[in-house]
Amino acid sequence: MRSRGNVLLLLVSLAMWRSADADLLLHGEVNWLETIAFAAHHTDYNGIFIYQDGMGGHLEVSRITHISDSTGEHERLEGLNGKRREIVSNNNQVWLFLGDRKVQIEKHHGERAFPALLPEQLTTLKENYLITQTEGDRIAGFHAHVITFQPKDNLRYVHKMWVHSETGLLLKAVVLDEHSRVIEQYAFTQLSLGGHVNRTWIEPGKEAQSTPAKSLEIPPSKSTEIVKAGDWQVDALPSGFKMMAEVSRPMRDRKTPVTHLVFSDGLIGISVFIEDVGDREDVNSGLSNQGSIQIYSRVSGDKLITVVGEVPPRTVMQVAESVRYAGQ
Repeated sequence: MRSRGNVLLLLVSLAMWRSADADLLLHGEVNWLETIAFAAHHTDYNGIFIYQDGMGGHLEVSRITHISDSTGEHERLEGLNGKRREIVSNNNQVWLFLGDRKVQIEKHHGERAFPALLPEQLTTLKENYLITQTEGDRIAGFHAHVITFQPKDNLRYVHKMWVHSETGLLLKAVVLDEHSRVIEQYAFTQLSLGGHVNRTWIEPGKEAQSTPAKSLEIPPSKSTEIVKAGDWQVDALPSGFKMMAEVSRPMRDRKTPVTHLVFSDGLIGISVFIEDVGDREDVNSGLSNQGSIQIYSRVSGDKLITVVGEVPPRTVMQVAESVRYAGQ
C-alpha cells in the first residue's frame, strides 16, 4: 500500500480550455492548488482506491477513512488484498499493523500519500512545470477537473491529477513517462464525502482493542542530527530542486549513521543516502524501481551512495554520479 506508490494524461493547450476553467487557473492558480492540498487534510471521506504499477502490473486495493475534527487529523488505511496491512494515524502518532504485529512508526516530514499528494508550499511549481487544466471525467461518481503538470525538462515525469470540482479532493492521479505511458496510478473506485463515518478507531487505544496484535513499539528516532551544511555536495540536480533537509540518522542493521539529503522541486522529491560500506557484503550497485520510484546505487571509495526519486532513471543516475564530499 505504498502509503508509498503513485498516483498522480494529456497536455492541453491554453486555447482549448473552457473559459471558466481558464479564468480559474490563470487568475487563481495557486489558490486552486492550495484548495486541493487543503481538501486532502480537512475533508471527511471514506472510500476504496486502487494503486497500480503500470510497469509491472502490480495491483493493490485499499480502504481509506479520513476525519478532521477539533482534535486534529485522523486516518485509517487498510489493505484489502494480500496479507493484513493497516496504518492508523492520529495527528503525528502513527501505528502500522502487519499480520499480527503492531508497530509504532515515525512520520517523516514532507512524506505524502494518496490523496494528499500536493505539498502545502506550491509557489515554486510554476517554475518547474507548465500547469494546465481541462474538463475531466466522472471518477467514483463525482465530476472532476483534470490538472496536468508538464515538466519543463526531460528529467521529470508528467503528473496528471483528477480533482473533485466542488471540494478539490484528489480522486485520481497518474504518472506518465516521456512516451505518455502510465507508470503508476491511484484512483478511487468508491467514495463517500462527509456524512456519518465510524469514529471508534480514533479513540485512544481503540485500534489496539479491536484487533489483537503483538505490540512491537519502535518510537521515533531521537538521535537524528543535523549535518554540517555543505559537508556533501550534489552538483547535477535538475533545475528547480532545492535542499529541504540534511540530516544524519541511525538505521537498522547499520553500524554508523546514514547521511540523508532531501531535495524537492515543489511537487516531487529526491533523496540522497550516503553510508559507510565498511565490511558489508550486501552492497548492491545499479538501478532498480518500484512503480515510478527509481533507485540507483553506486560505490565511491568507502561510501555507498543511493539516490531515490520519483523521476526517470537518467535523473537518479545523473544525481548519484555528481555526489561528492565537500566538507573539512
